[in-house]
Amino acid sequence: MAGTADLLLDGYGRIAESTRAVLDGLPPALLTYRVDPSANTIAWLIWHLTRVEDDHLAGAFGTPQVWIADGWAARFALPFPDDVHGYGQTPADVALVQPSADDLLGYFEATHARARELLGGLTDADLDRVVDEAWDPPVTLGVRLVSVLDDALEHVGQAAFVRGVAERTAPS
Repeated sequence: MAGTADLLLDGYGRIAESTRAVLDGLPPALLTYRVDPSANTIAWLIWHLTRVEDDHLAGAFGTPQVWIADGWAARFALPFPDDVHGYGQTPADVALVQPSADDLLGYFEATHARARELLGGLTDADLDRVVDEAWDPPVTLGVRLVSVLDDALEHVGQAAFVRGVAERTAPS
């Protein structure tokens, strides 16, 4: 029987597989393709899902964010404060996220490696630890980890959809 860590590693591994598939061989012009003027781009979706995973896991485990500690914020040089992870951003903000596929994948892989380290030693008992008192009821580690997993899988699915639309309709 798989343990808690094994199940979470499998789930987060699925985010990694899907993210790699979306970015694999993606022409640079399609990173910022929009299905309409207010839609999210592949670049923004992958950046956002990675920022949320990085931010939320760092907060839950009391570790530094890869974004800041490993220099990704400086490398991306986005015109947002370093703690921004995309919630509430406008279509104009989305348009400002224009990294290369290599940088997106590099930041994702660094964040995924950190997530594997953090998740690898979890036990069932760890999941009940409260990690965020700002909610009623307070958020436990288990709830936070499933929330991040759900959010990331939704966004990588959206990115895959955008890629499919772009490959069929974008001018070559």
